[in-house]
Amino acid sequence: MNLFSLENKVAVVTGGGSGIGQNISQVFAQQGAHVFVLDVNDEGGKQTCANIEEKGGKATYVPCNVASQDHVKEVFDKIYSEAGKLDILVNNAGIAHVGNLENTSEEDFDRVYNVNVKGVYNCLYAGVAKMKQQGGGVILNLASIASCVGISDRFAYSMSKGAVLTMTYSVAKDYISENIRCNCIAPGRVHTPFVDGFISKNYPGKEAEMFEKLSKTQPIGRMGKPDEIAYLALFLCSEESGFITGTNYPIDGGFITLNS
Repeated sequence: MNLFSLENKVAVVTGGGSGIGQNISQVFAQQGAHVFVLDVNDEGGKQTCANIEEKGGKATYVPCNVASQDHVKEVFDKIYSEAGKLDILVNNAGIAHVGNLENTSEEDFDRVYNVNVKGVYNCLYAGVAKMKQQGGGVILNLASIASCVGISDRFAYSMSKGAVLTMTYSVAKDYISENIRCNCIAPGRVHTPFVDGFISKNYPGKEAEMFEKLSKTQPIGRMGKPDEIAYLALFLCSEESGFITGTNYPIDGGFITLNS
């Protein structure tokens, strides 16, 4: 049996140029999908596609600013016209922000909202229309443990990921009769280039110490790996998960349950 096959599937992955999105794109392509990698970072998006093609997979980079509804609609129309369908949508694009209520400026709040909330809404708005047109599809949103529990100094980020969680529930409820499944993943701390950059910027000279400290905030004793998130994404977007919709999947090394 060829479990978790995405053969002949068309998948769109936003924020596919780095980190978790890059790994999801690569894993999906390995399983047979034609992956459309959406990102604002041309270099990262093109590199993801090059990595996929080097291994015999199929990928297309499409520049996309998810915060602009007009641009998103144009991009989804182009993909649908070229590929003829949209089987899978992964809303992964997002940005981080560190700060509590009092040190989150209006500009900070709007910036996080425009990408993490409006960006997901824009892609859902465009993607659901295509999936209805063809008779169904699968949507996976990237939420966070911050959607489920309080995290210190993550006011705007938590707001945005809480919205991703509830948008997931709403879309799953409203479009189940259209044969559209919608779930989300809630990762804990995952070791990506963003984490390394954050540590080196804020703790120069103490990188190893801070990496160890942050790793130990996960009860399992380490950060997650991007490919571990990608494998869960693969399951939830494959036909083997066909009975699953409207569900949030923490993948957090025990953080939510074992830290409570």
